[in-house]
Amino acid sequence: MRGSAMLSKKFIRRAAIAGASLAVVAAIATAALWELDRAFPPPLPATLTVSTEVQDRDGQLLRAFATPDGYWRLETRLDQVDKQFVDMLVTYEDKRFWDHEGVDVLALARAAGQFATSGHIVSGGSTLSMQLARLIEPRESRSLGSKIKQMLRAIQIERRLSKRDILERYLTLAPYGGNLEGVRAASLAYFGKEPKRLTVSEAALLVALPQLPEKRRPDRNLQIAHAARDRVLSRMVSSGLIGEREAARAALDDVSGLRRTLPALAAHASYAMLPKAVPGQPLKLTIRKSVQQGLEQVARDAATKLGPRLSVAMVLADARTGDILGEVGSANFFDSSRSGWIDMTKVVRSPGSTLKPFIYGLAFEQGLVAQETLIEDSPVDFSGYRPKNFDMGYQGDVSIRQALQLSLNVPAIRVLDAVGPARLTARFRQAGVNPILPVNEAPGLAIGLGGVGVTLRDLVQLYTGLANGGKTHSLHDGTEPANAASSTTTILNDQANWQIVDILSGVKPPEGALQRGIAYKTGTSYGYRDAWSVGFDGRYVLGVWVGRPDAGAVPGLSGYVSAAPILFEGFVRSGLATVPLPGKPPGAFTPKREDLPVTLARFGAGADGLVQATPTEPAPTIIFPPDGARVDLATNSADASPLVLKLQGGRAPFRWLANGKPLIGLDRRRTATWQPDGAGYSTLTVIDAAGRAASVKVFVE
Repeated sequence: MRGSAMLSKKFIRRAAIAGASLAVVAAIATAALWELDRAFPPPLPATLTVSTEVQDRDGQLLRAFATPDGYWRLETRLDQVDKQFVDMLVTYEDKRFWDHEGVDVLALARAAGQFATSGHIVSGGSTLSMQLARLIEPRESRSLGSKIKQMLRAIQIERRLSKRDILERYLTLAPYGGNLEGVRAASLAYFGKEPKRLTVSEAALLVALPQLPEKRRPDRNLQIAHAARDRVLSRMVSSGLIGEREAARAALDDVSGLRRTLPALAAHASYAMLPKAVPGQPLKLTIRKSVQQGLEQVARDAATKLGPRLSVAMVLADARTGDILGEVGSANFFDSSRSGWIDMTKVVRSPGSTLKPFIYGLAFEQGLVAQETLIEDSPVDFSGYRPKNFDMGYQGDVSIRQALQLSLNVPAIRVLDAVGPARLTARFRQAGVNPILPVNEAPGLAIGLGGVGVTLRDLVQLYTGLANGGKTHSLHDGTEPANAASSTTTILNDQANWQIVDILSGVKPPEGALQRGIAYKTGTSYGYRDAWSVGFDGRYVLGVWVGRPDAGAVPGLSGYVSAAPILFEGFVRSGLATVPLPGKPPGAFTPKREDLPVTLARFGAGADGLVQATPTEPAPTIIFPPDGARVDLATNSADASPLVLKLQGGRAPFRWLANGKPLIGLDRRRTATWQPDGAGYSTLTVIDAAGRAASVKVFVE
């Protein structure tokens, strides 16, 4: 007994020594492993090298730029991916992902057993952590050594990253064929949508692709991709993740063989944002993706119809905030024939007649005019400056409302001469727009007809005041410097502003356009180089420019014909609901012409600055037919022709009479026709707007 007790004590002592030795060895081994782990960490950068993303105001992708090595690799978060896809991925690739610490021993044992019995690899036993290790540190071969290295790296990765982080990195780096990496790039390229809401069929295909991305990519090998998707669906049924009927329905869906381009919107603004890029952080614009898509399509279609070398630029802004919701710098950024790389929203050009509303607005502010005030449209000389109308004709007397709606040049310059060009440009500067004048020249009357330089963004900024009760907002799209201040200023008081809005809301839409409850103005620059149209409702302002970026003349180009149809189509395609125009403010009134006070009945600034109530043009004179003439009109035959009547002088509108009977109603033209009842003497009379008359007596044969 004594001997056995001694043996027992020796055994215990030896066991204790052995245990202590093992503990020491384990501690040394652990310490060594820790040292090796610290000495040889896995290549896990704090942020991955991903594509720079430009997003809209709601976080939707507008445009992405490839990584320096040429890959489309979009950073992916779990909340950006369909949950069912993630469940299918984990079930298919690594069903114990949430439980193991980098290596799934059971999966490895299964893979080894399958290899031993079949003689070839049936399943690899790789975990998602091991696959991430392979993605961040690509292996040169499929040797046992590289597999062991992957396992060790996976353990290291699990010590450093959470399961969520591992999944997100895998979803960002997984290969999907060609230069597509990550599930977001793949979903956008193969399905044309973000992977937030995938169908079962789409999710199954994206699960299958990373295993053999080149062999299974649907744009190259459609049948192989189809078969790979179906195998994933079968595995999901056997694992109980989806039902047989759901899998059968998904298997009926076609696999598209099309690879789409990634979103490529807002090119000019996106490139302007690149200097602000910070790795791993998306760039944000104020643009709304749906609006931008609509405007770009309108611009492309319009440029195709307009013809070669012509381009289109558009800016749509929220008048209440100054946010630019859509901006198109050219019809096609990559079209060299149209100089598409030039952002025409920021190029200084002549605005034509688009500044006229602000001329009249100042006149309303100063109490110089009412809507029904008559103003003369006839040749005039302002110390050598002789403005002419676009059609080279004259209307005679017109109301202020008609003068602005018809965009008559002479009345606008008469009003500008009264309010002062310097005051107009000062008001523009007050609204944050600096018009460009010729070097060393003071503001002159020519600015009313486009003799000044502005940009499309400038014009839209000015018109935000008309849409917003007279208060303009400085425009911004996100490309501005961080310290750029947003400002709100008053360009017109609310009463004068409403008068202009009311007039412009009555301008006839271009032929074929739908009336959308918007007010708008067009303009054409001298020499047919630029066509403009700017319109607005109670909240949104859209400006359109059409022309050649090289400022070449385009015969037939005009704001009404070329730009206005694009404006109306742009409002429709923007998808924005129409907001009612501003209501009539307190104190604003629109008296009828007969109710106007004498000082507002007729506009005309004399040398003393007072309104002239008497006409200054010559009295009307009938120049054909001459008094006493005999005119052969073949009145006794069936082919009797009418007599053409012509006059000079006088103030429109005119009333013609034959033998005391009116021929027609009031007419602004200086020509008319008369069909006599028969042969004999007749007296022809014309009466102008000032009540002056002229008569001739003729004998008709």
